[in-house]
Amino acid sequence: MTATPNIPATTPPTPGRALWTQFGPENPVFRQVLGICSALAVTNLVFNTSLMCAGLCWATTMSALTVSLLRNHTPPRIRIMVQVLIIAVYVIAVDIVLRAMLFETHREIAAYVGLIITNCIVLGRLEAFASRNRPLVSAADGLGAGLGYSAILLAVAVVREVLGFGTILKNTPWEVRIVELWQPGAPELWWRGWTIMVTPPGAFFVLAVIVWAARAWVLRGADEPAAKERGT
Repeated sequence: MTATPNIPATTPPTPGRALWTQFGPENPVFRQVLGICSALAVTNLVFNTSLMCAGLCWATTMSALTVSLLRNHTPPRIRIMVQVLIIAVYVIAVDIVLRAMLFETHREIAAYVGLIITNCIVLGRLEAFASRNRPLVSAADGLGAGLGYSAILLAVAVVREVLGFGTILKNTPWEVRIVELWQPGAPELWWRGWTIMVTPPGAFFVLAVIVWAARAWVLRGADEPAAKERGT
């Protein structure tokens, strides 16, 4: 008679661990390479990017919380449709707020705000995590995914706006001039704005460098314990 092998029980995730995992080690952009469309579309201005990131954090957190609360009452055959409808409710709320309070900015990013409904980061976390875990830890997981996504987008936006416009928070009351850009007819300056940085191809280059650096940092941290173990 063969003995049954002892299989260690899986430790239930805690809210803090779920948040950090999605923010760092399993970041949806540099680790899972998700959400790249909006990363390229709205990152030419820091202010627009901040609004987009806030909307996504709200949608991921509240959608994850709602899906988790309803996970035992949702028929499996229609769960994807239910998840999309839940996301749509929170995204429409974001769209209404932006339209009412920041109409000019809303005109620039409205199309991308609507695309949050089908964003693979949101749907992926709902299906993979929120539909199988408790509400609080699911909300933390959704918030971590949103913050991880936001950190990468804001890093891209800062680089693009500074190199392209020489400012931070351009066209807002909080605009800060970082460098004086050369203008036709003006005396020669040490810096000229990079036109490519204000166009979508510039986002490809900046995002590629940031993803490469972030992945190298994470992989190096993962390799250090193994290297120490081999050394001993």
